[in-house]
Amino acid sequence: MSSQENDADELLRWADDRGLSWSELAEKVLARGLASSSHRPDLDRHRRCGFREVIYGEGKSASDVVEIAGQLLSTSSASQDPSAEVLVTRFSADLAEEVQPNFAFSRYDSQARTLRLSADHSPASELLETSGGPALPRSHVAVVTAGSTDLPVALEAVETLHWMHVPVTLTTDVGVAGPYRLLPHLPHLRRACALIVIAGMEGALASVVGGLVASPVIAVPTSVGYGSNFEGITTLLSMMSSCAAGVTTVNIDGGFKGGYIAGLISAGLNPDD
Repeated sequence: MSSQENDADELLRWADDRGLSWSELAEKVLARGLASSSHRPDLDRHRRCGFREVIYGEGKSASDVVEIAGQLLSTSSASQDPSAEVLVTRFSADLAEEVQPNFAFSRYDSQARTLRLSADHSPASELLETSGGPALPRSHVAVVTAGSTDLPVALEAVETLHWMHVPVTLTTDVGVAGPYRLLPHLPHLRRACALIVIAGMEGALASVVGGLVASPVIAVPTSVGYGSNFEGITTLLSMMSSCAAGVTTVNIDGGFKGGYIAGLISAGLNPDD
């Protein structure tokens, strides 16, 4: 019997023990995983999707984040998950300072504008050494930037991967204006299970990397560039039009989305690989 069948069997027995009708049971199922407060975080997402809901911090107050994160962590505590963390993206340093005293452990990255919260452990922040070459785990994700101005978006991806407990390397400032800078990094880039390539301007780096590696390349266009870049629109269209078959593209400045997709690829691998 599959785990889904076991879950269904237990649910039916639970309803029968309580004398619930089918309509009452349906109501309970639909409400499952929803918190009862002014905020309704998805407390069941970890079971369905493998990772918890992420809090989009822009537009939220410190008290909003404290309440939502507290609910997410209390559910994790009840399930005895020692690795549980809450990730908040696009969050200001001032608001993070108000939130952090409410949690035992936290990490704020001012460049990425991400806040990670935990009840029982300090959030990890270490990058793998790119010199590791063949010794790097096959499950690691390589984050690559064209220029140093792309770093905030790259760090949003890095912090997302750390939150997902995915090993990650970071290679910066290897854009196509100086293509020789990329070549020494190819051994470790080719070892990665997925690559996140972050670039502004014309966004050519994603296609170049995509033509040199056998793993999926997630292209993240940034809003870095002069007038005809149109705040990343030109980069986005260029990356979406890539001739390299292994390149796919996410939204402008979408470090979180790039990191999350790469993390899902890594999570699907055998951890011993």
